[in-house]
Amino acid sequence: MKTLLITGITGKSGLVLARLIAGGGLGEPYALRLAVHSLERAAFVRQLLPEAEYCPGDLTDAAYVDTLTKGVDVVLHIAGIGKSPLLAKAAARNGVKRLVLVHTTGIYSKYKAAGEEYRKIDGEVAALCRQNGIGLTILRPTMIYGTLGDQNIVKFIKMVDKLSPMPVVDHANYLLQPVNCRDLGRAYLQVLNRLEATAGKDYVLSGRDEVLLIDLFRIIADELGVSRKYLSVPFPIAYAGAWGIYLLSLTKIDMREKVQRLCESRAYPHDEAVRDFGYDPMPFEEGLRQEVREYLAAKNGNN
Repeated sequence: MKTLLITGITGKSGLVLARLIAGGGLGEPYALRLAVHSLERAAFVRQLLPEAEYCPGDLTDAAYVDTLTKGVDVVLHIAGIGKSPLLAKAAARNGVKRLVLVHTTGIYSKYKAAGEEYRKIDGEVAALCRQNGIGLTILRPTMIYGTLGDQNIVKFIKMVDKLSPMPVVDHANYLLQPVNCRDLGRAYLQVLNRLEATAGKDYVLSGRDEVLLIDLFRIIADELGVSRKYLSVPFPIAYAGAWGIYLLSLTKIDMREKVQRLCESRAYPHDEAVRDFGYDPMPFEEGLRQEVREYLAAKNGNN
């Protein structure tokens, strides 16, 4: 039986994948090896997948990663692009033949700081895989949402809920294409079930719909049941303000790149994923309204 190593199984999309695997979603039997921070944090997954091998540790620890990848045939790495180089080196050293890495569409950013490091990691990993005969697939989610811990859309929900008028940059006329964590979990399973067809390829995993940032705010306001006005700040002023905060905080608070990327279109097609493994994300408005309802339930439960 082949061994499948998964990192990031306790994250948002990882938990979706765990449920699908527990339901018999894998097309062939694997011995599962799961890299986790601790057994305590993996308690829910351990209930879903009691037969898996759980390996607590730190993915920045070279010795741990080396042990983790021994005897492994396939690696699905969900736990972050920054940990990919060390994992790929250990995989090559230990004879792993298939890597599926969840990276980012941040490589497409026109801003140097946002994209340069990501492109460097992609290039390093791809070269290593070519040299060692490893089949590589890179998956690139856009902005991930779908739970109150997503650190993306939930911030917008809180802003719309609490601020009036709400400040936006350049009328918030910038395209986004957020992807729900549930769609990502399903996509990971689809790729695992089509390893041969997806080898040597990169895939964007974006949401079904493109949406203007200002329309995203309006949908949130509608679901919250509030009326909001928006105060548009020109980009040069907003960026100058980010510089001011950076300097006044003695470089401890750096929002410069966030302001830049807020005004950058982040909508990318996912046609190749549809064609190669049947990727089918949910309508964005459906997922957004579900998250706002969860926010309201949590908020009302705390009152």
